[in-house]
Formats: sequence, C-alpha cells, structure tokens
Amino acid sequence: MPKKNKNEKNELEKRCETRSEHRYDLSEDLEETVADVGVDEFAERMGLTLLYGGNNKTVHFCTYNISRPGLQLAGYYKHFSAERVQIIGEMEWAYLDQMTHEARKTACEIFMKQPIPCLILTATQPPCDELLAAAKKFDRVLYSSRLRTTPFVNKLSLYLNELLAPSLTMHAVLMDIYGLGMLVMGESGIGKSETALSLIERGHRLVADDAVTVTRIGERLDGKCPDVIRHFMEVRGIGLIDVKAMYGAGAVQESKTIDMIVRLEDWNNITEYDRLGTHKEMFSLLGVEKPLYVIPVKPGRNMAVILEAAARTHRLKELGFSAAEELNERLKEKNKQQ
Repeated sequence: MPKKNKNEKNELEKRCETRSEHRYDLSEDLEETVADVGVDEFAERMGLTLLYGGNNKTVHFCTYNISRPGLQLAGYYKHFSAERVQIIGEMEWAYLDQMTHEARKTACEIFMKQPIPCLILTATQPPCDELLAAAKKFDRVLYSSRLRTTPFVNKLSLYLNELLAPSLTMHAVLMDIYGLGMLVMGESGIGKSETALSLIERGHRLVADDAVTVTRIGERLDGKCPDVIRHFMEVRGIGLIDVKAMYGAGAVQESKTIDMIVRLEDWNNITEYDRLGTHKEMFSLLGVEKPLYVIPVKPGRNMAVILEAAARTHRLKELGFSAAEELNERLKEKNKQQ
C-alpha cells in the first residue's frame, strides 16, 4: 500500500473543518504568597509543643522551603535563608552536644539573632540551656515535635504548600460529575446555575456556585467555595436556595480537583463549533493548563445531559479512546472494501 502524504488529511478531516488548537490564558507570574498564623494555632495544627513564644502573637511564613541549619551552627552564614522555618534534628543536636559550653552558647546566640520565623526541635529533643536562653534573649519562637525529622519535614512541607499556594477567586460554577471536577464558566445569565441545578437533580454534586476559589498546589488545581456562600445557589426568579438543606449532604462537596473546564456561550451561527472532537483547546489557569470545551447554548438544548456527555467523553479520552478516531478507522476500512 502506498504511504500517505504527510500533508494528506484523514477521512474525517476531509468531511469537516475544525478549529485549530487554541489556548486561553488566565494566569499571572506566580509568586509564593505570605501568611501569618497564630503561634498557638500553628502548634495545634502541626502537633507541636510551644517551648517559648515570647511577645510573638503570630508566625510569619513567606516560603514553603525549609532549612536545617547544620552549617550555620558551624558558623557558615554566607548563603543562609533566614526567612525559612528552621528545624534542628538529631544530627544538628549531636553536633551541638559535643561542643563546649562557651562554643554552644556562641553558636546558639549567633543563630537565634537571625530573623527566623521559628525554630522546631524534632524527636522530642529538649532544648539545651544555651538554645533556650538565646531564644528568650532574641525573642524567637521555639517549638518541639514528637515526630522524627523526616516525617515531620514531610508533614510541614504539605502544610506550607497548601498555606502559601497561589490562588484566585473567579466567577464560575464547580461541579463533581462522575468523579471529575468540572469548572463551568460563561457570561452572567448564560445559565450556569440552572444547569448546575439540573445536574444536582441528576445525582451530581455542587462544590461552588457563582464564585470559585482556585488554588494551585504543585501542578494540581483545587477548587472550593468561599465560606460565606458555601452550599448556596442563586436561581433567577426564585432567589437564593440552600442546596444542602434542599437535597441533602450528598448533593454538595467541600472541594474538588479541577480536571476539565467548560465555557458556555450564546449560540453564534457564524462560529465554527467543533463537531468531531478532533481539535484541542486548552485553558491556562494559574499557569496550569486544563482541557477546555466550548459549548454553545440555545433554547432546546439539554445542557445538563450535554455536560454529562462532556465528562464521559473526557474520561474516555484520558483512557485513550477517541470516538473520532474510531469513526475514522471505520471510514478507512470501508474505503478499502470499495
């Protein structure tokens, strides 16, 4: 059989023109955020014992990086990142323990003089007198943890990544459909809430209506509803409804990872909408790209059923199945037989 020309379109592409790949962007230069957490609140959240808090009411976090100051206790401060949470584990403690009293006092005072957010001792190590005295002298927050160093660092890293994750609040609806997080966007009045209500009646779950807070954690996008409007939905002509009170706890969900994005728009006879599913559109949100499905809205279209179909289609594509490619194979097989 002769080889296909590289520029030759497949059978499906000959039958219908599709739009080229598009990328919609809603991202900015990402920077780590900052947060102030109460001294006691941080201790409770991380299972810590507060050894000294002094006049500090909060702990200031500005980076999710963590430091183990072994070199600093030895006197090397050239590349020291004082803004990081500092952790002294068994190795650092063993180094301090072998010092003389005067050398240990000097090392602790030089270290505690740095503007660190807090110092945490792991493996339930009691602070030496010199370290505790230095913490009091320079008014630094000092904690201890019962966990060994490695598991505690893992726990703290997860906490700081969530606490300092970049986020934004956008006008949209977030639904859990067949286990997929679907972010539904569109102009006000396009029918997002009404479609979400129909989906709830069909057994799917609401995460957020009207306002969705999106947080980037690594390469994952998590969405949730602002606390003040959680479980509420606005339906024009009726007003506000409490979805949880009306449909039960199984109709709502606190948060959901966003897997796909749908944009509803008014039907335009001039626009070439995708009819085969062969083109690929992406939406960049906080620097993470997610598949985008643009769905036109007009009277007579059952949007709830269409969004269900979009979720099922997306799931099949993730599993490697494409209806367009399947049909193309059938057409090629038919042409061979002719």
